[in-house]
Amino acid sequence: MLCAVAVGAQDPAPAPDPAFAAWLARLRADAIEKGISAATVDEALASVEPLPIVLERDRAQAERVQPIDQYLARRVNQKTITTARTMAAKHRTLLARVADAYGVPSRIIMAVWGLESNFGQFTGVRPTIAALATLAYDPRRATYFRGELFDALRILERRDIDLASMKGSWAGAMGQPQFMPSSYLRFAVDFDEDGRRDIWMSPADVFASVANYLQAHGWTPSWIWGREVRVSAAASKRISDAVGPRTGGCDASGRATELLPLARWQELGVRLPGNTPLPAADVGASLVRAGSRSFLVYRNYDAILAYNCAHAYALSVGLLADRIGR
Repeated sequence: MLCAVAVGAQDPAPAPDPAFAAWLARLRADAIEKGISAATVDEALASVEPLPIVLERDRAQAERVQPIDQYLARRVNQKTITTARTMAAKHRTLLARVADAYGVPSRIIMAVWGLESNFGQFTGVRPTIAALATLAYDPRRATYFRGELFDALRILERRDIDLASMKGSWAGAMGQPQFMPSSYLRFAVDFDEDGRRDIWMSPADVFASVANYLQAHGWTPSWIWGREVRVSAAASKRISDAVGPRTGGCDASGRATELLPLARWQELGVRLPGNTPLPAADVGASLVRAGSRSFLVYRNYDAILAYNCAHAYALSVGLLADRIGR
């Protein structure tokens, strides 16, 4: 049965949450105690309310809930590869300067840029302060996001960006590299030397900031991220019996094996596609299983995991970079 609706009637606005208001008042006092001006705090927090969509997205991250084969197929497709090659050619001179300064290949920078913001086309629409306040109020990861919220207030205090323009992902990631506020403060670079670390609009600052982040997290110019390998059923059984998991690092590291020399992986039966022997190099590698595929990954892979601790993401970066070429 249909119900009549009065013309011009609107759904009532949700009632303010007294508990959130009290929490926000305590947060305001803590921010001022940390040296952030009352003017900045008041401007940023004046009309903040929790965003339910942020919590929905937090519980449904594609890198963690989508089967990894599907994730890789969606992220590393022919359209993305073609766009990546076009953008790499467009920015070739700038990318060469950045790669020379930081030792990170331009193809890796392009892959991160493409996956994070669709090559600068989409950087998010959520107000950063409100998104971070929502996640800081939620008990699941409150301590982490509370710290990020304070850092976002520090960025506003420095006038690196204005409040209205400070928008990004549901998780508070900002700009084309999708840096969390703490990463912005530590790794954003003014590569174009205009006096501002502009990861929102400046390609030079965007590319250099990505490269600076990866370099700071251990990227080594002399080696690659990893490679796809073939693991037969017999080799898989030997590996299961003889090789333990990684320890330390982010959560995804525990879903890779311990580091072993390539010669040991060769002994265990791991081969390159086409049953080709592994390279004869004195380097450690971990085995990562990704659905129906397997990869040997090196220390540079850990730098990509530091950017986003999910094998689906890190493998997408590596595989897209390989398809971009040099």
